[in-house]
Amino acid sequence: MQSKTVSDLLNQDILLQEVEVKGWVRTFRANRFIALNDGSTINNIQCVVDFENFDEALLKRITTGAAIYIKGDLVESQGKGQTVEIQVKELDVLGDSDPETYPIQPKKHSFEFLRENAHLRTRTSTFSAVMRLRSALSFAIHKYFNENGFYYMHAPIITGSDAEGAGEMFQVTSLNVADTPKTDDGKIDYTQDFFGKETNLTVSGQLEAETYAMSLGKVYTFGPTFRAENSNTSRHLAEFWMIEPEVAFMDLAGNMDLAEDFLKSVINYVLENNKEDLEFLDKRLAEEDKKKPQVERSPMGLIEKLNFVIENNFKRVSYTEAIDILRNSKPNKKKKFKYIIDEWGADLQSEHERFLVEKHFKCPVILFDYPANIKAFYMRLNDDGKTVRAMDILFPGIGEIVGGAQREERLEVLKEKMAAIDIPEKDLWWYLDLRKFGTAVHSGFGLGFERLVMFATGMSNIRDVIPFPRTPQNAEF
Repeated sequence: MQSKTVSDLLNQDILLQEVEVKGWVRTFRANRFIALNDGSTINNIQCVVDFENFDEALLKRITTGAAIYIKGDLVESQGKGQTVEIQVKELDVLGDSDPETYPIQPKKHSFEFLRENAHLRTRTSTFSAVMRLRSALSFAIHKYFNENGFYYMHAPIITGSDAEGAGEMFQVTSLNVADTPKTDDGKIDYTQDFFGKETNLTVSGQLEAETYAMSLGKVYTFGPTFRAENSNTSRHLAEFWMIEPEVAFMDLAGNMDLAEDFLKSVINYVLENNKEDLEFLDKRLAEEDKKKPQVERSPMGLIEKLNFVIENNFKRVSYTEAIDILRNSKPNKKKKFKYIIDEWGADLQSEHERFLVEKHFKCPVILFDYPANIKAFYMRLNDDGKTVRAMDILFPGIGEIVGGAQREERLEVLKEKMAAIDIPEKDLWWYLDLRKFGTAVHSGFGLGFERLVMFATGMSNIRDVIPFPRTPQNAEF
């Protein structure tokens, strides 16, 4: 007989059949009722033990966290809360769990405590739901691009270029840091390093993806990226995952169309395929909100927020128009914003982005044509000489979720922009070659995967949507 998953059994139509199941004990009540979970669903299956038929020493080993095997009859449940249950005929403990030291006991734990036990936190309902949704979103992303003619490209993790021009990168070296070789002028001699030059962990696969888009047409990367930014906040990770599509012969308008269709598709996928997990997380978020002051509560429930995205057209607004709206808004005039908007050129904060989405337009918003001096060097300069063909997508509750642009395809303009921020041409000679040999309009965007998972799960801390968070002073597990 093949062992079934808990999910299979809870959706089973045929009763009064003998079944086998393996999983971990959530609770064992009254020496009779085992709540068993195997990670296949948010729900447990109840296994009813006639304790008179089992050895007392065996029953004492059925503790929270123990791995067990059960064989019995699947029957209609007599109790509330489940439709079926198993009448246990055979039981074996596969792996004991000491109740005195097992940290994930059946009680409410703080997220801080669970981060310290990240290797076990997916045994809880909240984190198992979050990680199943993370997996489903990953699948939905690959599915979308595959069905729309994109090729999956693996961008290098070790790179000699800084795509953002930000400089906050982790260095990769095989040199002995206690005795680093030096040149005659006292600088580190990277010619003796493994790659013969200074290298770092990538902050983005975009530049490399552009090279493939300019030959394969439509490509995307989905891989780990790294930022050595010393930010210990609920929105920052040192290691995270990025989705970055790049498309040849596509302008900014096409880029906005693609990003909107993509986001609606992947969110719709989890709404259709992860209903139980979303319902659980929706309820969790509502209970958390009740404990907060009214002003800090979410304006929408989780499922309501996801439907809000897929049911509304994204409003497209220029940066200049957005600045006028914000400058004349009540929160700005009454100085309710933490960051007051008083002039064109200001970099928008999350509070401004959320105001536009949640209060003013009441739908997702795409801002475009940003000031050139607050955006990256590779973005296409507009004819006004002041703005670039950038676009950011703003969502309720989170602000910016996607950033993208039409890329600068003109060689001389790109060289001027690189010179202005001291990026040597020799460092990106291959990137400039794309503008020499068959240059064309092309565009793309970047989506921080963990930001999307936060949005889809209602989790407020980015450390809780990645299996093992990497943050300043923390590389545990």
